[in-house]
Amino acid sequence: MSTPNRNTDDLSIPFNPLKDQLLAAAEAFATEAQPLAKILGGLVDDVERAGREPLEIVPVCHHSPSSALQMVRRLTARPPRVIYMECCEDLRPVLDGLRNCQLPVALQAFAPVSKAFPAAWSPLNLVCPLTEFSAEFQAIAFALENPATELVFVDRSADLVFQWMPRDDDAIERAIPDDPEADDEEAAMHGSAVGVEVGTLMPTFDRFRQVLLKNARVRYFSEWWDQYVEEAIIDGDYAAYRQVMFLVGSLFRRLGTTDRDRHSDELRERHMWTRIKEHLSESAIDPRDAIYVCGAAHAASYVPEFGLESAAVWEIPAHSGTKWHYGLLPSSYIAICHQFGHPRGAVTLAEARWRKSLVRQSLRPFSLKANGKKASRKAANALQDPSLAAPSVPKRNKAKASTSSMNANAAESGTPLSGSAPASQHLLDYLKASPAQVESDEEDLLQNCVRIVELSRRHGYLASTADSIAVYQTAILLANLRNRRHPTPYDFREAAITCIEKDAVPGKRDVGRLCDMLLGGDKVGQIGFESLPPLAQDVYARLAPLPIALASRTIQRALFDFRKTPELWPCSDLLWKLHYLLSPGVVRPIMGQRQLGHVPQQESWDIAIGKNQGEVIQLAYEGVTVEHVLERRLKKVAFGPESRAADTIQAVEDSIVFLKSERLTEELGERAVDLLVQEPDAKQANEIHVRITRLVHYYRTTEAGLPAWLKRFVTTGYSHYATLLPNAFADRGTHVNDLAAMLQFLFTLESLALSLGCERSQLVIALRQAAPITVDAPKLALLWSAECVLRLRDVASLRGHFDALIENELTLPALPEYLEGLLLALVFTPLVGSLTVELLSKAFERLPDRLLMPWLPKLLMRLRPHADAALPILMKEAASLFPTSLAALASWQPPWYRPVASLETTSTTSNEAIPTHVRVVLGPAEQAVASLLAGQQATTDALAAALGLPITWSVATTAGETDQPATVASPEQNAVRALLRAFQSTMLAVTPRSD
Repeated sequence: MSTPNRNTDDLSIPFNPLKDQLLAAAEAFATEAQPLAKILGGLVDDVERAGREPLEIVPVCHHSPSSALQMVRRLTARPPRVIYMECCEDLRPVLDGLRNCQLPVALQAFAPVSKAFPAAWSPLNLVCPLTEFSAEFQAIAFALENPATELVFVDRSADLVFQWMPRDDDAIERAIPDDPEADDEEAAMHGSAVGVEVGTLMPTFDRFRQVLLKNARVRYFSEWWDQYVEEAIIDGDYAAYRQVMFLVGSLFRRLGTTDRDRHSDELRERHMWTRIKEHLSESAIDPRDAIYVCGAAHAASYVPEFGLESAAVWEIPAHSGTKWHYGLLPSSYIAICHQFGHPRGAVTLAEARWRKSLVRQSLRPFSLKANGKKASRKAANALQDPSLAAPSVPKRNKAKASTSSMNANAAESGTPLSGSAPASQHLLDYLKASPAQVESDEEDLLQNCVRIVELSRRHGYLASTADSIAVYQTAILLANLRNRRHPTPYDFREAAITCIEKDAVPGKRDVGRLCDMLLGGDKVGQIGFESLPPLAQDVYARLAPLPIALASRTIQRALFDFRKTPELWPCSDLLWKLHYLLSPGVVRPIMGQRQLGHVPQQESWDIAIGKNQGEVIQLAYEGVTVEHVLERRLKKVAFGPESRAADTIQAVEDSIVFLKSERLTEELGERAVDLLVQEPDAKQANEIHVRITRLVHYYRTTEAGLPAWLKRFVTTGYSHYATLLPNAFADRGTHVNDLAAMLQFLFTLESLALSLGCERSQLVIALRQAAPITVDAPKLALLWSAECVLRLRDVASLRGHFDALIENELTLPALPEYLEGLLLALVFTPLVGSLTVELLSKAFERLPDRLLMPWLPKLLMRLRPHADAALPILMKEAASLFPTSLAALASWQPPWYRPVASLETTSTTSNEAIPTHVRVVLGPAEQAVASLLAGQQATTDALAAALGLPITWSVATTAGETDQPATVASPEQNAVRALLRAFQSTMLAVTPRSD
């Protein structure tokens, strides 16, 4: 490519006049002129040094309209052979996808995991936003549309961005902006990403920035830049623009940057100049045929590698080994402002200035043409959106075309566009002159004052024509206070807020946001189908049959009636998978559910994929298809270092519901069995029981029945929890709810476990071991309930114990704790339901008010958490026990109530009762006991007399039969018998032994 020789008139400018004036000002106004003179002289030296560089340096500012305009003029006048740009070098291959995108978008580097960086940093996310009115995008568009111009990114890679951060967990938090407000969805489009930008020009030294803002009477730095730099250079010639930007960059580099940021900038500059020298050496391109696009502050660098006159190169650090994924991410003006700390609306105002300047200067910006390849018809329909149309470009008439041609010729000749002054006076004259007056500003201000009142009334504000006048006058007043010739959009915005905003916002948007909407509003980018990663393309193609616009920024409602449209089943399956993998706002089911064995007839979905396209793109970094990503997620849950059995069982259930892969389900199920054996406690017993019971019921309805892994899980769980029971009863750290969940697993799945080969004796032994070491009242109630299920204890003995508990005022406060245990026992046995109703009835019947009233709050607090599970069972038991009508209440007696006969009646009945003899057949063991008792009658008689029992002996027969009177036992006799059975060791101790 033949390129005209670069005009070097601006490179040999003597800056002595400017330096003399600055030094004179320093002597006149500064108390110590020497330090200030050194600084001011250094600024001029930096401008002169950057201008002498053989490789043309084009200083730019991030999203600056003036930088973009000057870039258009420079590339139009003298197209270079190579453009070196300050941007992460590993993001260069992503640029080809910009052809099918609607700006703004962001170049993204993403790493889900990395062993080279702290675990708290994961996932690593880096974004570089691009807008149409940025100098970097104009250079990119020019290079991509002109194959003769090569574009080279020379800044450090995304890997080095994170390598150069301090290795502490809080470093990533400092690099990521704070979370936006909950209702500000657009500001969160970049997620938790570290932002990089081409041409960062914001002071990081707080005191310096505060001085700038205070003296300028502005609130934000972007407002200061717009007033003192942007407005001054946007209509200037290219040579003056470069010198002003060199001067501002040097000022910020020397005074407005902290030491830490200056060190980071130096590392980047050494990297960029090394890459530039390497490429020039390999390509043998003349430096005069190249330009270097970088931030203005980097032009004032003093690293050894700066400039082509220096042969020094830097040894670039090695890659960390992290696997990075690259792509494009939708962005928005609000997201860019939030990412880099700009005030809301700053990027929108920059675009408005860019559009006006294009028309005023008759320039045509560079843009990218879409690829010639076409997507499938379904995918094209899915992404059909009017907003994807190419942006309109102002048309030029003949006069404007001639003006543009004149601008190009002037830029090519190196002369200033504003006049014929010598090159040595460019910077000095330009700094002394004031910007030209823009006639359209007055009309724009009047229109905005009228329209903001109209917009405010539409959103609920009580605004009137008087408010329009007040906004206009206030904007002019603010501009005069800030030494401005005309109110800027910032002045108008503050004036509108001051005059219209009330104490409360009547709608969703305040006046500040209404001003942003009026001045251009937010703009959200979108990635075209051809530029999407494979997974995202697959999602759009598979959802194409839906009668909705997937690319729309609004929420789309999709209705499914599978009886009429069974062909939409695959779309429903995909939506459920996306709902599982993505955040709830992307796809949300309104009607319908996806569970084991459930076959829905109708579904309704809210789909916002177009609004949340970035999440689908980031999901694509994890796999090629949605099913692949889902399988990896499930395996990560099951085989992670901190996986538990309950989490794995949930992964098993999800694999059945979403993937229907027997291979994956079996793999996850076997993993769940292995993790169950390693469970150290019962904290997840309830969740495990619920999920495994659901799986058992599901597989019982299938033709194949229970799989082998599920049978193993049930038998392993039965043995494992039976082993943990004694320690769980004794350990005070084990919650009673977890213990109840263990017993629920054992008893509800006991029949299945026994049929698969387990033995009940293991559970019996565990309960007997737990009996002597259980102390807590709720756990005792659970233990007794379990013993009742295994017939190791009868309900009559529990009734006697609780009767004594109620009668004793000292032990009465413990009754709610026992009742809590009985309520928990209802989940595995209904036998204690009637006993619980009986205890509560007796308490309210027998306790006096002086005991009942203080005791009642504790009872209610103990029983309240179990109302949902226990109340239905208790109501059923109470309905079966209490009378069903008011008439039956008078003669009704509780079933547990038995009238006790008087002592005289009992003795008379005992003496006059005529026993009925029955024949009882005794076994060998019973015959031996009977023979023993018959041989020691004296001892037996003494024991019976001490207990007050009647003495009746029968004659044992040799055939193993005995004649025994069948008498009706009295309540006292039943109580004694129960006492003897409960304390057999005491009875054996008092019985004399025969030598």
